[in-house]
Amino acid sequence: MTKLIATFYAAALYGFIFLPVAVLVLFSFQGSLFPIPPFNGPSLRWYGAVLGDQRLTTGLLNSILVAVVTSAIATLLGFLSAWGFARFHLPASAVLRGLITLPLTVSYLIIGMGLLIFFNWIGLPKSLVAAGIGHVVINLPLCFAIVYSQMGEHQANIERAARDLGAAEWQVLTLITAPMLWPALFASFFLSMTFSWDEFVISFLLTRFDTTLPVEIWNMLRAGLNPKTNAVGALVFGVSIVLAIVFELGMFRKRAA
Repeated sequence: MTKLIATFYAAALYGFIFLPVAVLVLFSFQGSLFPIPPFNGPSLRWYGAVLGDQRLTTGLLNSILVAVVTSAIATLLGFLSAWGFARFHLPASAVLRGLITLPLTVSYLIIGMGLLIFFNWIGLPKSLVAAGIGHVVINLPLCFAIVYSQMGEHQANIERAARDLGAAEWQVLTLITAPMLWPALFASFFLSMTFSWDEFVISFLLTRFDTTLPVEIWNMLRAGLNPKTNAVGALVFGVSIVLAIVFELGMFRKRAA
């Protein structure tokens, strides 16, 4: 009886989480103009319409560009920050670590508004660059936390051995520390890409003409129900799933090693 209740609860839980996504993906293959029951398909009509829409394809490319570049920058800065805190004795290091991870506890709306005011003050216009800086701000704490948690004393011993053998500090960092931490760096990069890929609030506040795909989807929804939104949503979900699978495969290789 207990197993039956647990199975029912698990099915209800996963159904509650994934049923809306399943409906969205199903009706992305709807052949008729209105994405409502009864289902009339399957058809790739709306995927073709999405790929033929210049604004959506431009937003898609902008999202990919921002996600890749900002994730790489956030991972690099997170790695260097974690290395500095783990290998050097800094004054008030606990407070400084808390400040680095503080954006994890702050609403993206507050961060976006703060960045918007700051950029207006320094004269930086709304653009993909401004949105990219915002994505680095929100992803850097995550990258720092992941990498810092994996920096142990055994790695410090190997680094000291490399220095004793004549390695320069930059060689220790790039040839010893980074390869030992590659699973953490891998996880940081792909998690950042996942969060940056479908992030809306920061992109909405900090872009004007060159926008990302989530902002373009919001612009489509303002005009009412559009069957292309299901296809776009399915594409976004598909990319997120691919990134999650790549991340899991990387973690599986780490556990197997």
